[in-house]
Amino acid sequence: MANRLRVLMTDRAWPDTEIECAILRKANADLIEAPATDEATLVGLASDVDAIVTNWARVTDRVIRACPRCRIVARMGIGIDNIAVGTATELGIPVTNCPDYCVSEVSDHALGLLLACARRIGFFHLRTKQGEYNLGAATTMRRLSEQTAGVVGLGHTARELVPKLRALGLTVLAHTPSGSDHGTGCRMVSLNELLQQSDFVSLHAPSTPETRHLINADRLKLMKPTAYLINTSRGGLIDPAALWTALQEEQLAGAALDVFEPEPPDLRDPLYRDERVIVTPHAAFVSAESLNEMRSQALSQVVQALRGERPNNLINPQFA
Repeated sequence: MANRLRVLMTDRAWPDTEIECAILRKANADLIEAPATDEATLVGLASDVDAIVTNWARVTDRVIRACPRCRIVARMGIGIDNIAVGTATELGIPVTNCPDYCVSEVSDHALGLLLACARRIGFFHLRTKQGEYNLGAATTMRRLSEQTAGVVGLGHTARELVPKLRALGLTVLAHTPSGSDHGTGCRMVSLNELLQQSDFVSLHAPSTPETRHLINADRLKLMKPTAYLINTSRGGLIDPAALWTALQEEQLAGAALDVFEPEPPDLRDPLYRDERVIVTPHAAFVSAESLNEMRSQALSQVVQALRGERPNNLINPQFA
């Protein structure tokens, strides 16, 4: 029907669109799925839609400017670094995200990666599957209650992780640019001090120009040679070349990575093949419950915008 609204979905990481279509029916809207995520394809489709919803695909300046009827750009996720928010703001288009849909899952994943490092689970798993049954093959393990975890950033996920770390007996340090502990009671320190004192460093910062390669060659040199670096936030927080050099020079004991730069990474890279590095495929956010919550939350925000209402979780609230 000519009067039905059209919503462009750039990409998805789940098998169907039943949830999305059911919600959009409430706004008399149809879902249009992009067959590819390259800019040219999205620009071509954007000219005839009323809203854009994206998972990981880049919604660039050109894509947004090609969408004259656009009423909202909704991120199906937390970070908005794949959206040209400045362009949307310039054009008066609301941008939304889902800031807390997978807090439990990501904090659990970060904790799981920490435990896998602490108990050398990934290392022993690989060695044993290859036929080596040798508990003496790993470096010395220490009791968790005698060690320190450093948390970089105290957003929703990190704030849920902190009590889980304490429950295991770990001492918890934290760093935020503002110095605020956000009610966690963590001892706040500088980033350099955190890197120097921590046995496990868990990254929970957003991806911004200021945080790109926050963990670089100089900062990796500050870490203990027995320490582990854990990243469930954004791949760009770590300089992967610097991390590989640091591992080769034994400046730290290992790393556990769920996010990468670029993403997906080239798994032939020796960094990801090293037995000291645990790698998971950006899986930290996933559970049946979190995916359903994210999909429902993002599409409900689209419906709000299509109805002329103020959508929830605005990134640029001045334009809604």
